[in-house]
Amino acid sequence: MAVIPPSELIVNADGSIFHLHLKPEHLADRVILTGDPARVPLIGEYLENRECDVANREFHSITGSYRGKRITVVSNGIGCDNMDIVVNELDALANIDLEQRTVKPVFRRLTMVRVGTSGGLQPYVPVGSYVAAECAIGLDGVIYFYDRNEEIRDIRFEEALLQQLEWQCDGLRPYVVRADASLVEQIACDDIHRGVTIAANGFYGPQGRALRLPLHDPALNAKIGTFEYEGSRITNFEMESSALTGLSALMGHRALTVCCIIAGRIDHRMNTSYKDSLAGLIEKTLERI
Repeated sequence: MAVIPPSELIVNADGSIFHLHLKPEHLADRVILTGDPARVPLIGEYLENRECDVANREFHSITGSYRGKRITVVSNGIGCDNMDIVVNELDALANIDLEQRTVKPVFRRLTMVRVGTSGGLQPYVPVGSYVAAECAIGLDGVIYFYDRNEEIRDIRFEEALLQQLEWQCDGLRPYVVRADASLVEQIACDDIHRGVTIAANGFYGPQGRALRLPLHDPALNAKIGTFEYEGSRITNFEMESSALTGLSALMGHRALTVCCIIAGRIDHRMNTSYKDSLAGLIEKTLERI
């Protein structure tokens, strides 16, 4: 059995995983992820019987129970690079013996739901609505560093994107991954939109925002808005869904991103007072995870 060296699997002196500072016994099978560390204690207020409350850098974690369900809440920060850290370390806590540095013989499957905020790209997902990323488009490239990535990508969807968007960003190929279908049903039910979410590798230019720097393809957002593939349209922008969905699929976990729309990228509306809307999505996720 291969032993993973200390430079690759970094374990802190107290036995916790390097970035998250969580120990294996702290991890529940159900995980709610959120970008903002300040959102973790807000979700934590719903939990009883708290077992741990750990913070390091942008990663804040609380484990407790909600109506008999053991749940871990973790902040992942912003971006797919952070999500690469979080998913790998959560999987390590579940499936690697940190003392022996070997993969456990019995696989432990996690269910991970990211609850976040997003910008809407279609009139039927207005500000205040919720969208489940049934399909995630990655502009980040994280998944390409892992073997067998083609097995979990929708290549035909990717080709349609390149063609219809008249893709102009040389050296960057969008990838497409689908969320666990059973988890989509479980979380979205009949009151959350099921959409196609773009995980951009930035907040400004990659999402079509031009401040002082001009955009390489100023028409990209307009083309994204009219894109259609097998009846599906691109519903919203955010920054983590593709890495979460793709890495989880490669590892065998169930994962999904659900977002509250707080910006209308078509009508240029912005809701900076979105806490009540987000609270409703948090409560639905806690009930259904």
